[in-house]
Amino acid sequence: MTDIVEKVAQCNWDLITRDLHEKGYAVIPGWLTVKQCEELILEYDGSTAYRKTVNMKRHRFGFGEYKYYDYPLPDIVQAIRQSVYPRLAPIANLWMKVLKTGTVFPATHKELLSLCHGNAQEKPTALILKYGKGGYNTLHRDLYGDVFFPMQAALFLNEPGEEYEGGEFVLTEQVPRAQSKAIVLRPQKGDMLIFTTNFRPEKGSRGYYRVHMKHGVSEVTWGERHTLGIIFHDALN
Repeated sequence: MTDIVEKVAQCNWDLITRDLHEKGYAVIPGWLTVKQCEELILEYDGSTAYRKTVNMKRHRFGFGEYKYYDYPLPDIVQAIRQSVYPRLAPIANLWMKVLKTGTVFPATHKELLSLCHGNAQEKPTALILKYGKGGYNTLHRDLYGDVFFPMQAALFLNEPGEEYEGGEFVLTEQVPRAQSKAIVLRPQKGDMLIFTTNFRPEKGSRGYYRVHMKHGVSEVTWGERHTLGIIFHDALN
């Protein structure tokens, strides 16, 4: 827990904030150690920390599998949720202000969860995803209910080019009256990616408008790819 809090404090939040405002995502390199990545992968098949397993093909979400963690969350997952959220809440509140949504997010993650639970969103949303050869994830948004935080994080647990090929992280950006833009990222093992869950503001000639975004994963052509997903709000089910 202390290690994670220190890592959060050491991040360049001015740069991260700028990237989130300008692009809707920010990459923080080398955030997890190799040991932490490997421990999370090893726990995938041997841990009882999960509440639900989802076969992506069965639900037409793609091809692969993911597992939702149950409460109490593993220490590392809990620490990331609790310590990263307060850094993102001011950014999210600025987005809500310029877009005139009337939404104000609380300063602490505990208070955000209270809002979720008051809306019957009581299931934890942190998850770990596993893709083998041919695996992919269709473009989507992780909303889970009426109460949702507009940013989330993904932590990459395998090294591209060494442990898998393909499997790029894909973001699409849709602006009004224009074709979608694709953004393809290839984070390294241990990197953290923070990105918008649903939309980000963009300033136009008549004020701010919403740039809607989705995310997914391209097809894995070789090896295995694991990702830890940190979603800050809870789910209805």
